[in-house]
Amino acid sequence: MLKAQAINKNYGQLQILKGVDLEVKKGEIVTILGASGAGKSTLLNILGTLDKPDSGMVTIGETIVSNLNNRDLSAFRNRKIGFVFQFHHLLAEFNAIENICIPALIAGDSRSDAEKRAKVLLERLKLADRSTHKPNQLSGGEQQRVAVARALINEPSIIFADEPSGNLDTANANQLHQLFKELRDEFDQTFVIVTHNEHLAELADRKILMRDGIIVE
Repeated sequence: MLKAQAINKNYGQLQILKGVDLEVKKGEIVTILGASGAGKSTLLNILGTLDKPDSGMVTIGETIVSNLNNRDLSAFRNRKIGFVFQFHHLLAEFNAIENICIPALIAGDSRSDAEKRAKVLLERLKLADRSTHKPNQLSGGEQQRVAVARALINEPSIIFADEPSGNLDTANANQLHQLFKELRDEFDQTFVIVTHNEHLAELADRKILMRDGIIVE
């Protein structure tokens, strides 16, 4: 599903990534761990096409994403990639179902089709009774589940998550971690997750440890 080859990234004179190679299979949950400054989030941003490497190649499915121009890359990202971040980034003026539908509407889907898929996701994520609630009317765990539903709305090939439970209490974090596992088991969904959370790391199929811009384990 994902292949990164010889990924290098510098910021000025500081070398952040030093020839990183990584492969992820379809339906695999992979967690990336390491101390602050190890290069985890930089790597995730490059794998997720939010940033570009100085050198190296990233392939998702059959597409060499590092060869796409900005327009094609935006379209590919919208259709094929889902993101979940530490902070949910829901739009305050929209309710839950409207937030979930945004990527589908950007992709050009009709509102009726987008809402139909969003309702299925709301039901699956136990949020059906929260569909018309705005973010400030939802708990932290509910907000993050809405963000997960938004990431899933276009049926992406892969989901990238950066500290997805970092802003949640233990109970809600555990629920979110279990949800990722269930989505993998039920839908063969692929996840690449940067985390400091040992519980989430233990749920993964594979743990990757980074140190000083390289994968060491």
